[in-house]
Amino acid sequence: MTEDIQAHGEALVAAARAGDAQAARRHTDFFVLRSQVDEGIPYWEQAVAAGDAFSHYTLARYRKIRGDRQAADALYRAVAERHAECAYGLGVLLREDGDPEAAEWFRRGWEGGRHLDCKIELGKLLAAEGRLDEASTFLMSDVELGDIAVFRWAQLFTSIREDFDRVAAELDAAEAAGDGDAAAEALRPLAAMEQHFRDYPGLTAEAAGYHRRASALSAAARVDHAVFLTETGGEASWPEARGLLLQAHEEGCEGAAYALGVLHEQRGELADAEHWYGLTAARGHRPSQWNLGIVCKRQRRYEEAERWFREVGEDDEDVVEQLTRIAAIREGGAVAPGKDLGRLPELRERAEAGDVHASYAYGKILGDWAGADARYLVRWIEPAALAGDPQAAYDLAELYGALRRPVWRDRWYRTAAEAGHHGACHRMGWLSEHHRDYQEAERWYVRAAADGSPLNAMLAGKLKAQRGAYAEAEPLLRAAWEQGGDFSWGTEAAGYYGLVLHRLGRLTEALEPLRTAAARWDDDVSPRYDWDDLEALSREVDPERELAQVEAALSA
Repeated sequence: MTEDIQAHGEALVAAARAGDAQAARRHTDFFVLRSQVDEGIPYWEQAVAAGDAFSHYTLARYRKIRGDRQAADALYRAVAERHAECAYGLGVLLREDGDPEAAEWFRRGWEGGRHLDCKIELGKLLAAEGRLDEASTFLMSDVELGDIAVFRWAQLFTSIREDFDRVAAELDAAEAAGDGDAAAEALRPLAAMEQHFRDYPGLTAEAAGYHRRASALSAAARVDHAVFLTETGGEASWPEARGLLLQAHEEGCEGAAYALGVLHEQRGELADAEHWYGLTAARGHRPSQWNLGIVCKRQRRYEEAERWFREVGEDDEDVVEQLTRIAAIREGGAVAPGKDLGRLPELRERAEAGDVHASYAYGKILGDWAGADARYLVRWIEPAALAGDPQAAYDLAELYGALRRPVWRDRWYRTAAEAGHHGACHRMGWLSEHHRDYQEAERWYVRAAADGSPLNAMLAGKLKAQRGAYAEAEPLLRAAWEQGGDFSWGTEAAGYYGLVLHRLGRLTEALEPLRTAAARWDDDVSPRYDWDDLEALSREVDPERELAQVEAALSA
């Protein structure tokens, strides 16, 4: 294998120096398809020095995956003028950083190299500015046979335009008739567009206009408008949203009080939430009664919580579960400081005075025990993360994950992982594995396994076994096998532990884990992987085959 690596590496460098791009790419594929990135990097570096564009692209991809975005930027940029894939890679990198220069590189990649992904990204950028018609027209222009990928996006933007036009037409009719119910109903398509508003923020201006028109006719529409504002407008939109809900409530809209309760609870403002829930709970509104039970429980007002849960219905399974939990909490004694909502006022005062530790503690209690939504917690968790607290960095990554902002999520996971947070190391292992950089994934899982987790031990040992490092894999997989129990990953640990023991010549020891894995593999392991992920399937151990080989060897 070492001779193959050297032969392909030297051939790659020679091809780069000779200007043979096709041969250089073929030898690059040797390293990529065999997941030997570590071995390929020194040769790609030499090929880059010789000017090979695809080596720039490949090395940039792995620099980015491994966290060196600055190096990736330089590699892409060096040849992006003449290499469409590098123009695309640079555009994606810049777009992730919120840099408007991304559009220019997507344009060059499309116009100079007909890179279809560059065209799609340009269309998405137009849509993100709210220019749906232009996005669809651009994507469908200059289409050639094989450009089928653009149709999906053109259809998406066309369908959004059609939904907007339908909302506008129905609002026209509702306004002409002075029909508030019809105006509220006209907004229905917008309720399904939350992800579109997140992906293409320029669409929110037009949608906000429709909400304002409907709000002028309908108190119920004002409730929808308020919810839309809180989901798309950030903290600055809260006064307007609250004003709309108060107005709707004053006009007798039953849903307004409940919505005020929900939105205050999402902000961690439990006293206000309790007030608004109480107005509708007293009239038999079961969702408000349930939420009041939760709010009272969080504040350790257990008798009130029990009363509200019983109002929902004592035969309700969820109510029975909550009552059981309250009974257990009462037996548990004092509440830990990290769960004590009574600390919130004092912590907030310290946080607003600049105490990052108090800010973090405030955010954690607010999120974990007061039920606040992720969008209201970032401001409290971020200062401690910026100050270098690994747990705060991990928690911030989790918040960005909940907010569906993967770029910021992964950046904070990396920050936490590099500071030694084992959970973040696990996440970085998963991310590297997702990008097929199995060697980097293995390193992260090894670091994650330092916490004694048998799952992380299994993941690290599995990757070591797949690359043939059986002696290194053995202690990790033995720990996972011994602690895996009935977990599905325990079956996977058994399969790889049996494989490793087989390869190390410990045939008798291999029998038990292989028999366990063979009996349970189809139920526990196979469903966890996509049946069409051929690369993952090609790397997977076959415990039945391993078992047959071991039994045959022992019989002989």
